[in-house]
Amino acid sequence: MISPLAYVNPDAKIGKDVTIHPFAYIDKNVEIGDNCTIMPYASILSGTRMGTNNTVYQGAIIGATPQDFKFKGEDTLLKIGNNNTIREKVIINRGTNTTDCTIVGDGNFLLESVHLAHDTHLGNNCVLGNAAKTAGNCIILGSGVIVKHGCRIGTWALVKDGCRANKDVPPYIVAAHNPIAYYGINAYILRKEQKLTEEIIDDIAKAYRQVYQCGTSVEN
Repeated sequence: MISPLAYVNPDAKIGKDVTIHPFAYIDKNVEIGDNCTIMPYASILSGTRMGTNNTVYQGAIIGATPQDFKFKGEDTLLKIGNNNTIREKVIINRGTNTTDCTIVGDGNFLLESVHLAHDTHLGNNCVLGNAAKTAGNCIILGSGVIVKHGCRIGTWALVKDGCRANKDVPPYIVAAHNPIAYYGINAYILRKEQKLTEEIIDDIAKAYRQVYQCGTSVEN
């Protein structure tokens, strides 16, 4: 059921048994899979690719323009899987450029006012608490990840399965377990994505050990 009071761009691709409530906004270049529900005043913006059985609540903005100075207006993507619940006022930015995109997996629960920044990769069965925020290029993998109210996940941080983030995760850090603990720097990302030299990576690892006094292990 698509309400006549909703705006649905004629170029949008809408699956079977999709419910779009009054005053929702569906932009061009959008794909919404079967059995999704879009609540009133939700906005699904250009570049969004949504799977099946997702529910998007009031005031959410899905596929928002990246908050990144490197963004130059490219036609970038946000890919959302299946069976996700996206509550009120959630904002998810699409990718910054065409070499990557923002990804939300399957079975996630994003509570009110969560913000997933550009190029974040969210795995499956994660719960992000009220007003949890990520910086750009975060990686939150696996099942059972919970990010509590007010916590911030730094850029290129890696949060592993079963982790409950009850405090901030600094940039480039590997975090795991419950309660959360830090396990060195994400050296693989520093090499592959940031193109840093081994000397610079070693300096970052030394600074990490001085600040967090967590031993000498570094994630490779």
